[in-house]
Amino acid sequence: MGGSLRVAVLGAPGVGKTAIIRQFLFGDYPERHRPTDGPSLYRPAVLLDGAVYDLSIRDGDVAGPGPSPGGHERLQSVQEQESRKKAPASPGLRPQEWPDPKDWSLQDTDAFVLVYDICSPDSFDYVKALRQRIAENRPAGAPEAPILVVGNKRDRQRLRFGPRRALAALVRRGWRCGYLECSAKYNWHVLRLFRELLRCALVRARPAHPALRLQGALHPARCSLM
Repeated sequence: MGGSLRVAVLGAPGVGKTAIIRQFLFGDYPERHRPTDGPSLYRPAVLLDGAVYDLSIRDGDVAGPGPSPGGHERLQSVQEQESRKKAPASPGLRPQEWPDPKDWSLQDTDAFVLVYDICSPDSFDYVKALRQRIAENRPAGAPEAPILVVGNKRDRQRLRFGPRRALAALVRRGWRCGYLECSAKYNWHVLRLFRELLRCALVRARPAHPALRLQGALHPARCSLM
């Protein structure tokens, strides 16, 4: 047994967080956007380099229905979501309506995936705010949590708001995070995304730049669901 890892997939509504997770876990893609109804928790087992790891992947489009009487956020199981009837797609929230990053519980997470839409500069600004919030809320002395910034919707390359190289350089050098682009729609680089994040989290104790550690994980490795 390799151990366990708690991962949070965060970002503005409509950037494709749930689509990325569902491609990774189930190999499917919803053709119509359905806003995520509160935070969700997925618990897959992953095989990487011959070792099994239990993942806890948190996904949420907006900041849920609020705290429960016990002070904890309500997390829906995958089974609860699958049992719901399909609801009609609703328009995405405007930037001013997006949840405040401070609403997220950021201190009990081992690794972060911050997703933005390569066609939306506002979603990139939101990821920037999330990354800052994570840094501010990390307890003193706590192990460093790797952060991978992911530009989704690469299939809409012609509509992107900025060049990939410039954004990647900003994230890696300025934010000290890893950077990768993917297409949840076509399942492009989705497996690579989680493989890199897991490998980086496993070597985070090494004295190296976090962005360099993420980029160093690019060589081929076996990563699959069980």
